[in-house]
Order: sequence, then C-alpha cells, then structure tokens
Amino acid sequence: AMRDSGRVMRWADLDGPVLDKHSTGGVGDSVSLILGPWLAACGGYVPMISGPGLGHTGGTLDKLQAIPGYDPFPATERLARVVADVGVAIIGQTDELAPADRRFYGVRDVTATVECLPLIVASILSKKLAAGLDALVMDVKVGSGSVMGTLARAEALARAIARVATDAGMPTHALLTDMDQVLARSAGNALEVAECIAILRGDTDGGRLLEVTRELAIEMLLLGRLADDRDDAAAHLEQALISGQVAERFARMVAALGGPADLLDHPEHHLPISALRYEVYPADSGIVQRIDVHEVGLAVVELGGGRRCAGAAIDRAVGLSEIAAVGESVGKQRPLATIHAADQASADQAAVRLRRAFIIGPEAIKAPGLVRKRILLDRA
Repeated sequence: AMRDSGRVMRWADLDGPVLDKHSTGGVGDSVSLILGPWLAACGGYVPMISGPGLGHTGGTLDKLQAIPGYDPFPATERLARVVADVGVAIIGQTDELAPADRRFYGVRDVTATVECLPLIVASILSKKLAAGLDALVMDVKVGSGSVMGTLARAEALARAIARVATDAGMPTHALLTDMDQVLARSAGNALEVAECIAILRGDTDGGRLLEVTRELAIEMLLLGRLADDRDDAAAHLEQALISGQVAERFARMVAALGGPADLLDHPEHHLPISALRYEVYPADSGIVQRIDVHEVGLAVVELGGGRRCAGAAIDRAVGLSEIAAVGESVGKQRPLATIHAADQASADQAAVRLRRAFIIGPEAIKAPGLVRKRILLDRA
C-alpha cells in the first residue's frame, strides 16, 4: 500500500536487470558513489534513491550536493532517461515515489516508534519497491558507528527485509558489515566525493571502502544474473574498474544530472574547500586499538558537516581526511586525522571528540573483518 501511494517506476524497455542497495548508514560510507557506476559498467541499471545524513551518520544525498550543479531531484522522465542512457542515477526521494512513507514517518516521530522494526522495514521497502527494482542488496552496518545498536538487532532487521522484499517479488540479499572503524579514509561530503574520484581514477587502492563495495557488487551481479558465480562476478568487476569504465559511468551520470563534465579530471576546480586544515595528534604514540566511530561522526557534526536535526543546513566542505585505521601506528609523525574546518573554534571542538574516539596502546592488532555475516535467500 505504501508503495502504491505514489508512482511506481516501470523499466520494461531496459535490456538488463534493475538493481539497488540500501545501507543503514555509517561514517565514511560513500559506497553508493562507486557501487552505482560499477554495476552500470557491468550491465545493470541502477535508479538509486538516497537520503540526507542525520546525527553521526553521513548521507549520500549530501555528498552529491557537494558537486556544483548536480540535480538530485530530477523529474521522473529525466530520471528514466538518465538511467536508460547512463545506467545509473543517484537521486533523492521525490514526492512522486512512496509519499505515504513521509506521512508514516511523521507519525512515528511523535509516537515513539521511530525504532519500530516492522515500520523501518516498511519505510525502506516502500521506496525500493516504488523504484521498480528487480533485486536489492541490504548493507546493514554493525559496530560502534552503526545505528542498529546490537548485532542481534542488525541481523533481525536484515532477515526481516530480505524475507519481506523477496515475498513482494524483489529478491534480496543482506550483508552485515563492519562499522567499528570509519569505512573510508575521509568523513565529510566533499572530501568523500574527492576520495571516491581518486579511487575511480586509480590514484589510491580504495582500502576497506572498495573492498566492501566489491562484496556488495558481487551479490548484486549474482542476484541480477549478470554473473555465473562469485569468481565470475569478481572478474567482471575487476575488468570494469581497471578499464576505466566505472569512472566513465560516474562522470556521465554527474554530467547528465547537471554537474561539471570535467569533475573526474579536475575535482579540485569544483568541490568546495574548507578555510582551515588542522592535524590532530594523539597524546601518546602507539597503535590504534579501537575507534569509537560514533564519536568520529559527531566530530564531523561539530565541524558543521552533519545535522543534529532533520532539515538543518550543513557545510559540505568540512570534515576529516587521512583518518587512521585500527592496527596503524600514530604519534608525533602520524596524526589521528586531518581536520578540515571553517574556523578554529569548531576545529578545536572536533579535535576533542577525535582524541576521545581513538584508543591507543602498544599491542599490535589486526583490523576487524569487513563482512560479519551474509543473509542469502536460501538461508533467510
């Protein structure tokens, strides 16, 4: 009923599967910016509906709005044209798709049911079903930077979504992925866009961000029957990435939705830059043992790069870069992170949170694995 409260997209004329993923949110989670073009380069079509950030988590919509001219709210006809021509369009939710969800959310907000699991499932799937997807992959975050709290709660959500979506005719897999450290090396809207561009151009190996994106993409290619098995999917993805096809799809999507045609070649000419850069060093040298990712996300909020309440304005230039990871050495020669701030006062506030977020010790430690659990159709 929530799906049918507005327009339901139809993609009968496309020659490949219509795919998407949904993340429960985290810090440094810019997966969508790489995943959408990657799937398009492998024969999928991705009408990805994203949202703004709230609290300590960032939102894909905010990252895209750091790109000058990018229109995240195109008319439905333009969305359909971009998806057909480019293979991917990442946009925000419009009034045409599942408008009942907004009404329900308003009721949940005043009835203490924001955390009600069945209503969360309905909210997520109403939008995905309205987008006319053939298949969906859920990325449910687990750890200190997640919003689900416990592993048990995260798994319950993942299983509920996989079952309800599949019963509604949209086959769905779910991955429980680690958010006990920042997923990317940066956190903050323009900074994350710049990092994704560097990955697409091959300027950096992509680390954990590219690894989790690849795992999600493999599941999506399998669900969309674009690969025979995991090895075949991985090979298709690697070829698309190293050939530059993924970067080309990203550039075409940005241009088709009003952004600069040369963003991929010259991001420094277009993305906003903060007034102040400030390196934050630990009190003592050692090895990063643990990170309170929730605190790292709140450091971005202190800088003005995130919201304390829905609808608040944000500064898309600020954030953190070169964030140290679990198992890495930090000290006088290696900061915890570099702060990008509008002023010294906000930088100082963010620095307090950062130092509180990192636990430093002498022991060598291995970073946690990325995929905690897979919930597939035959196990759901």
